[in-house]
Amino acid sequence: MRRNRLGRGEVEITELAFGAAAIGNLFTEVDPGQAAAAVDAAWDEGIRYFDTAPHYGLGLSERRLGEALRDRPRDAYTVSTKAGRLLDPLPPAETAAHHGLSDGFAVPHTHRRRWDFSADGIRRSIEDSLGRLGLDRVDIVYLHDPDDHGEAAFREGYPALEKLRAEGMVGAIGAGMNQTAMLTRFLRETDVDAVLCAGRFTLLDHSALDVLLPEAAARGRSVVVGGVFNSGLLVDPRPGATYDYASAPAPLLERAVRIRAVTEAHGVPLRAAALHYSLGHPAVAGALVGVRSPVEVRDAAARLRTPVPDALWDDLRAEGLL
Repeated sequence: MRRNRLGRGEVEITELAFGAAAIGNLFTEVDPGQAAAAVDAAWDEGIRYFDTAPHYGLGLSERRLGEALRDRPRDAYTVSTKAGRLLDPLPPAETAAHHGLSDGFAVPHTHRRRWDFSADGIRRSIEDSLGRLGLDRVDIVYLHDPDDHGEAAFREGYPALEKLRAEGMVGAIGAGMNQTAMLTRFLRETDVDAVLCAGRFTLLDHSALDVLLPEAAARGRSVVVGGVFNSGLLVDPRPGATYDYASAPAPLLERAVRIRAVTEAHGVPLRAAALHYSLGHPAVAGALVGVRSPVEVRDAAARLRTPVPDALWDDLRAEGLL
């Protein structure tokens, strides 16, 4: 599988990446054996970039990913995690009082997530992640969702990452968000290697094309795209499908159905077209696909290998869909 370098640094990623939020029990529980088998399947398919975060299952995703990679050659794969949310243990009484999902993850409420983009908070977050992953370094760290914490992220969080990169604890640094405006600011005002942009460069949302992607290309930085299926609508557009983790509005559902009709007329599954589209800009180094089973891993890899004719894109443009 093709590898691409992030920005001007030395860290490389495979163009298809394993998004490990799902094996942190996103929405529903995942059996530990299934989580490990998903990582094994990714390895067999040539995937060597794995993305996780403390937020995903209150550290469960990091622990499972670290265990699954433990016997692999360390220089053969790339791991990214994120910083900005610390995990503070809850007292037993408070743990017992909580029920249901923990911020979308089906895990016991053993910890409280606390926003912290201070220099000390960033360093502690990465040290905690290293412990859960069982690693002595992380290849990439993204500031995680600093939307409402921009001042702290730019004043303290980013300089802390830059210092850790200089110390060798971190290979590449950046920020990961579901918006483009602040990510563009990171490209313009800091020396990030890459930004992770979720859901804003897809067949349904082209907003990253306006400024973010051209800015990254002009500055020699990289963009990693996530949410290429917009949380489900570009996998199976039907009533009840989700778009950005909520019920898809009717106009977007209709648009997705029209896009599918075009892709299938060319013999291309919708999800294959969605994946190839998000990888189609020269500033994009890779795409994260969230997976929870070997079947989903193998499907994602197969969709990457699916040829997509230029005529498909021409027809989408002719229909006013692209």
